[in-house]
Amino acid sequence: MTAGRGGVGGGQQGGSAPGFARGRRLRSTPAMRRWTAQTRLAPADLVLPVFVKEGLAEPQPISSMPGVVQHTQESLRKAAHEAAEAGISGLMLFGIPAEKDPVGSQADAADGVVNVALQQLRADLGDALVLMADLCLCEYTDHGHCGVVTPARGPLRGQGGAMVVDNDPTLDRYAAVAIAQAQAGAHVIAPSGMMDGQVAAIRAGLDSAASTETPILAYAAKYASGFYGPFREAAEGAPQFGDRSTYQMDPPNADEALREVAQDLAEGADAVMVKPALPYLDIVARVADAVDVPVSAYQVSGEYAMVEAAAAHGWVDRRRAVLETLTAIRRAGAGSVLTYWAVEAARWLR
Repeated sequence: MTAGRGGVGGGQQGGSAPGFARGRRLRSTPAMRRWTAQTRLAPADLVLPVFVKEGLAEPQPISSMPGVVQHTQESLRKAAHEAAEAGISGLMLFGIPAEKDPVGSQADAADGVVNVALQQLRADLGDALVLMADLCLCEYTDHGHCGVVTPARGPLRGQGGAMVVDNDPTLDRYAAVAIAQAQAGAHVIAPSGMMDGQVAAIRAGLDSAASTETPILAYAAKYASGFYGPFREAAEGAPQFGDRSTYQMDPPNADEALREVAQDLAEGADAVMVKPALPYLDIVARVADAVDVPVSAYQVSGEYAMVEAAAAHGWVDRRRAVLETLTAIRRAGAGSVLTYWAVEAARWLR
C-alpha cells in the first residue's frame, strides 16, 4: 500500500495508525461527493441574458457567441417559455432598436423594443420568471456610450473637441427609462451604466411613478474589462470614440468595489452585482462577505466565448467546464449567476 499523507505537522504514515487522515474516504463515490458538497448549483441559481432586436424577421446568430442569438419578439417569447420550463429564475433583457440617437430615445419609448418585449413576456408568463430589464443607453445611442455626451469641460477642455459622458444629465435619462421599464412589466430594474448617483435617481423616479415595490439590482462593481468584446457584437453598442474607463471600474482596484457597493446600497439598491465573474471571484467573495443583500455575478460574453472556443477545438470537456465555472462563481459567494448557458445548464442539473 502506498503511504498516504500524514496529519498536520507530519503525523503517522502507517495506513492503520490511529487518527490517520484519509480525505479520499469522503470522495469515494458520486453519492458520497454529493453528500459532502459544500456548494450546490441548481437551476434556480441561474439567470439568462437575452438580446431582442427590432426589425428582425428571424433570430440572428451571434458569430462570437455560438448558440446565442439576437431574438425577434416571437423567438424571445419561445425562449422565455423554455427558460421557465427549465426552472431558471429569470431573464435579463437587452434591446437593439432600429434607430439610435444621441440620447437613446428608444430606451424609454412605450414602443421601444425592450418595453414591448416586457409587455409581451409579462402577459405570457405572469410571475413565472423574474423579468429583469438592463438599464443602460449604450445599445440605444448613436455614439455607443452609456450616457449623454457633451463637450469636455475643465482640464479636458480644448483637447481636440473632446466629448465626454456627462454624469448628471444621464441620471435624468436613467430615471425616465426605469419608469418606462417598470410600467412595461419589468419585475426588476438593473442599472449597468456605472454613473455616480444612478441608483438614487432611479429610486426617486420609480417612487414618483408609483413603482415603489419595484426592486433595483445594481451593477455595483462593473469593471472596464477586456471580456466584453462579444457582447458588443450582440448588443451593437460599441463606443464610437474613446472607451468606458472613466465610469467603469479599474481592474486593479478591489477596495473601490466595496465603496461602490456601499454607495449603491445607501442610495436604495435592493441587490448588487459584480461583473465580470471569473476574473473577479475575489471581488465576488469580498462583496458577499460585506453585505446582507442578494449578490449576483455576471458570467460575461468573453468568458462564454473562451470556453466555447476551447471546447470546439477539443481542448476542454464543454459540459464539465461550464458546470465547473458556474460552481466556482457560486462558491465565491454569488447567490445567482447570469450566464448564457443558463437553460442548458439547468437541464443538465435537472
